[in-house]
Amino acid sequence: MVGNRGEGGAAIDDVPVDARMPGMDGVSVVLANNDRVTLRVGDVFLKIDADQSRTDVEVEAMAMAPVPTPEVLWRNPPVLALSAVPGETLGSLGGSSTASSAAWVAVGAAIRKLHDAPLPPRPGKSLDELASRLAGECDWLIVNEVLPANVVRHNRDLAERALQPWTPVFTHGDLHAEHVFVDDGEIAGIIDWSEAARGDAMFDLATVTLAHQEHLDDVIAGYGADVDRDLIRAWRSWRCLTAIRWLFENGYGAPEDYPEVAVLHGELSGTDR
Repeated sequence: MVGNRGEGGAAIDDVPVDARMPGMDGVSVVLANNDRVTLRVGDVFLKIDADQSRTDVEVEAMAMAPVPTPEVLWRNPPVLALSAVPGETLGSLGGSSTASSAAWVAVGAAIRKLHDAPLPPRPGKSLDELASRLAGECDWLIVNEVLPANVVRHNRDLAERALQPWTPVFTHGDLHAEHVFVDDGEIAGIIDWSEAARGDAMFDLATVTLAHQEHLDDVIAGYGADVDRDLIRAWRSWRCLTAIRWLFENGYGAPEDYPEVAVLHGELSGTDR
């Protein structure tokens, strides 16, 4: 596995070579796992996905989203070509954020704008599906002794509080800090929309502050009212518990080094709230 946690149109044969690869100065692997690869070629990102339904969702969501997104340059399945987004990532899951307080406030405002937009066509997961996944992942964590049972049980109890009916909004679905680019305190672009769907607004707020809980107040200041901090904590535990097996099976190293694991331990000890 290589890379970090993640990055319609004309057919490639209809696009001049110079237009396909502007500023080409080498090829680098941005992300590679069992079913997706993202390459950077100059100022173009080439996303290759074995499941074209995810690409369909991404292209449709970017066209609908009222926030800055990459430009779709062309699409020739299984390849999607996107323009590079300016600026720097909001932060990384494994490190601190150098973004200003104003940038985090701007992120909150952008998320609110997204959540106030018309709903996307994709319905998202049902409560039963979310509960079933949580149960299965928690069982796997305990059986394989990936986490202490008391850490799993505590966070599962917390995560289950999120599994209640909500008013659906347009959610990004994978809005961690590495998918948000900022430039001079403003949102330059949000990438990786393949999980976009109708969902609970608090899930996006939980995800963007995952491993960056100290910036939650800034995000809420930009987002405005209607924020439930307890649900944000609950969704944060749900996301961490359900992410670990996928990360392990896709070669992201030892689980004890995952930020998600640190968040789960921190929730138990009361230091990550």
